[in-house]
Amino acid sequence: MKRNNLLTCGVWSSRIPLRSHPGYDADSIATSDNRRICLSNMRRFALLAGIVLVMTNATKVWADNVVTRWAEQALNAVRVGNISTPAAARLYAMTTVSMYDAVNGIDRGRHRSKREYALVPPDKAPIAGNRRAAVAAAAHAVLIAILPSHASVLNGALAEELATLGGEGAPPVALGRDWGHFVGEQVVALRANDGTQVAETPPPGTGPGEFRLPFTGAQFRHMTTFGVESIHPYASLGPPPLTSTEYTEDFNEVKVLGSITDPDLERAAIARHWQAEANTARETGLWFKAALSIVEDQGTVHSLSRTARLFALIGMGIADSIAASWTAKFDYNFWRPGDAIRNASTDGNPATDEDPTWTPRNMSFGGTPEHTSGSSTFAGAAATILTGLYCHEDVAFAFEGELGTPPRSYTGFAEAAEEAGRSRIYNGIHFDFSHQRGWEAGKGIGAEIVNTRLRRRARSCHGLPCVCPQL
Repeated sequence: MKRNNLLTCGVWSSRIPLRSHPGYDADSIATSDNRRICLSNMRRFALLAGIVLVMTNATKVWADNVVTRWAEQALNAVRVGNISTPAAARLYAMTTVSMYDAVNGIDRGRHRSKREYALVPPDKAPIAGNRRAAVAAAAHAVLIAILPSHASVLNGALAEELATLGGEGAPPVALGRDWGHFVGEQVVALRANDGTQVAETPPPGTGPGEFRLPFTGAQFRHMTTFGVESIHPYASLGPPPLTSTEYTEDFNEVKVLGSITDPDLERAAIARHWQAEANTARETGLWFKAALSIVEDQGTVHSLSRTARLFALIGMGIADSIAASWTAKFDYNFWRPGDAIRNASTDGNPATDEDPTWTPRNMSFGGTPEHTSGSSTFAGAAATILTGLYCHEDVAFAFEGELGTPPRSYTGFAEAAEEAGRSRIYNGIHFDFSHQRGWEAGKGIGAEIVNTRLRRRARSCHGLPCVCPQL
């Protein structure tokens, strides 16, 4: 077997990369999360290659990546429990962080991984524990704590998972299960008083520019951050004055493009694709659905560790984006386009015409104050994190929405994020200035998280092509 680049930071390279070999599970061999194996001589390399060749007919483990399976379980739990958009973001973050800490803890002991932990220190992680059992048990512990009514499904999924690994009687499986269960319970305990427990519903406003419904879920502005030090650096600028040119232009835009009478089929398709309300995985879940497609297409699922890290970072970013957006919603309590258009005669702006029968495309005015757009904020965060992980943003992908529509395709993360934000204008529930301010806040949150969280403690071997060297 030919050696192409004999030594680059101690990284051995072959004509056929090990990670692309059929049947090879990069995480079943003692490799660190972001490194190829650094071998000291050709004989050891040849021995490892021989082991890989023996595995040619083995099950293609990465097609059944346990992280992606339990991400799907989290999405389904939100659907079944009809969990709100901000509460879903919190659930996704807790679930993905627990999976990451479960696998990273074992990696830290077994492979001397240098990755930082998210919430749960790796000190008690069993070196001999099965990592897949740990991931499944961690996610199970979080989900069953948040949605106990879904216990029968979750218990069955965990039992099936452990059975495929050799059963709970197998010592590595039992060790992994117990460690994962501990991690999941610790995550639940650490988030038990994170500012979201006491419901808060400010009363509706009545004046020009004020949101006209009770703001349910206002307590999520207090949510303790998962990834950023503070949401305050990402506090949004307020909405423009009702008599300003910016407000006038965006008012007239949404009045036309977001109306139920707008005949444009492409705008309707975009609006529906990014719509995810009651009994769906919610708008916060759409980026996890996108990530499921991305990690498969890009081969990230070959590595349990990298998959877990990617989902954890996205979970952190989306949850922190909720805290930032909900803070702005509370601070400004700004009216939605439906109320603005139906009550334009009260706004003091002669350039905005009232239409008392105007109806948004999605038939709903929206259940929280308008400014800023939550969808735009966490789209900015998710796109920025994905760009950091894959080194550039021009990564093509496609995914299905939640309402049974065909998949939509994108040439890159920024394109998808822009479409997600604009979909709210096309649905008639946000102004463009709210999209733009949310997008900027989300990009800042995503940049802080990808640059500061779950990184290596010390530089070591690099080389895996789907992770930026600096990360």
